[in-house]
Amino acid sequence: MTNVENRPANTHRSRWLVAGGMLGAVLASSCCIVPLVLISLGISGAWIGQLTMLEPYKPLFLLVAIGFLAAGFWDVYFRKTRACEDGSVCARPHASVTKQAALWSGTLIVLAALTIDLWAPFFY
Repeated sequence: MTNVENRPANTHRSRWLVAGGMLGAVLASSCCIVPLVLISLGISGAWIGQLTMLEPYKPLFLLVAIGFLAAGFWDVYFRKTRACEDGSVCARPHASVTKQAALWSGTLIVLAALTIDLWAPFFY
């Protein structure tokens, strides 16, 4: 098996790591940041109050998100790259830029969830 045959599995692994980091970031922010943003946008309802039920799980969500984001950053930035054939997915710079943008977005969401007690009082 050559490196070229291994590339699709590595590409899929990288996508799963990025997706896991983003999902973890959204879950980590679902108890605090999402309701705050929705209320700030004028969206209200009894169901928004139900999102606070996820508060006890916030540390677990943060831990999972940080783990996926760390693995995603390692995979995108620090893992040795393999040679790509012209026209293949890994040869396109767009895929790498999208993964990097998703990782940094997830990191910002996780940082916002970690520091919400510091900045949320300014919105009340």
